Amino acid sequence: MSIDVRDAARLAHQRYAAPPPVGLRTSPVVEQQLAHRSVRRYLPDDVDDATIATLVAAAQSAATSSNLQLWSVVAVRDACTRARLAELAGGQGHVTQAPVLLVWLVDLARAHAVAARHEAPTAGAEYLETAVVGFVDAALAAQNAALAAESLGLGTVYIGALRNYPTEVSSLLRLPAHAFPAFGLVVGHPDPAEATRVKPRLPQSAVLHHEVYDESAHDAVEDYERRIGAFYADEGLAHSWVERLLARLSGPHALNGRDRLREHLHDRGFPLR
Repeated sequence: MSIDVRDAARLAHQRYAAPPPVGLRTSPVVEQQLAHRSVRRYLPDDVDDATIATLVAAAQSAATSSNLQLWSVVAVRDACTRARLAELAGGQGHVTQAPVLLVWLVDLARAHAVAARHEAPTAGAEYLETAVVGFVDAALAAQNAALAAESLGLGTVYIGALRNYPTEVSSLLRLPAHAFPAFGLVVGHPDPAEATRVKPRLPQSAVLHHEVYDESAHDAVEDYERRIGAFYADEGLAHSWVERLLARLSGPHALNGRDRLREHLHDRGFPLR
């Protein structure tokens, strides 16, 4: 497949809202990644079983720690269930617009079941490290699925707000003990009426360190605040990246219930020793 270097350069420029790093290499996959955007308006068109199976195959092709595969995913199509999940996630309408919501789980239930069949101990599953592995595995799998979906012309958006009420989500999806809903991924056909642009990210000078961490990289935030501010202004929004960051860190009230995450995990069978 021939690659249009000019198109790749345009996508990279959009990603940074500034000239991108010199010499970026390109490929169809890199172009797809540079073009990523969250989609929040969908057509009602179905996403069929073959497509879901394809996304899960892509997800299962992601790296997984020690091949333990400590994740699962629930494909939710039922309109009433999605409506309730949308409500629990703060009323996000795109959860109900799109035909499917993939709920990604940290799944130690399967591992506990295997251990029970072999009458083997599971004390290691009680430690924070094992839960972290499950969250990382689920995130890697979901991102593979998201990239696959976008390569097929579909749109996606993550729903982290499912963690606002994990007990209710778990009950709704009939999750067993030792399974925890990490986040959702909306999948559907983007509504062409939504002209969402690629959102600029921090410059590489803010995130890329060589050999050791360089705290002077924090200075790059000031320029980014100007560029993302201009982007938001073009979108008719009065947002500030710095203000949003500071608001999220300001206190437990800003976490919308996720300040009780340790408690919720404990209740789901994750002691986090």
